[in-house]
Amino acid sequence: MPSHKPKLPVRPVRLIVAGMALALATSGCTQLKGRQGYVADPALTQAITPGVDNRESVEKTLGRPTFVGQFGTDEYYYVSRETRQLAFARPRPIDQQVLRIRFDEAGNVAAVDRTGLELVSKISPEGDKTPTLGRERSFFEDIFGNIGAVGAPGAGAPGGR
Repeated sequence: MPSHKPKLPVRPVRLIVAGMALALATSGCTQLKGRQGYVADPALTQAITPGVDNRESVEKTLGRPTFVGQFGTDEYYYVSRETRQLAFARPRPIDQQVLRIRFDEAGNVAAVDRTGLELVSKISPEGDKTPTLGRERSFFEDIFGNIGAVGAPGAGAPGGR
């Protein structure tokens, strides 16, 4: 006697296959989160007080700064940034904190400034090509434009004497 296996109707099989395809397609769109720079502890950063702390106490409390002021050592910067990235796209900043600590001539904290994501700007370069001065050359002029120029007699080539 032949055994008959019950067949699934075509419609549920299609739904299962479509569901699996959808799950595979959306699994490639994962979201990656990243953190760069100083990991700020709000309790420690709030503890820095102008007129009370000095350069040494700031370094003991917060550690070495991310970078020091460009024109001297009277400013410390602690920078942290969180980014989000979808699949293969470029990371976008979702949060940023910059803690700037300014010191007076004696090395005491003069001011503490905090800024956030409002100072992040997107810089868009000039199209896909770098603008240059000079004449426009076609694709073939770029490839074949120097044929005959290198090593030509009188052009200063070593064999042209």
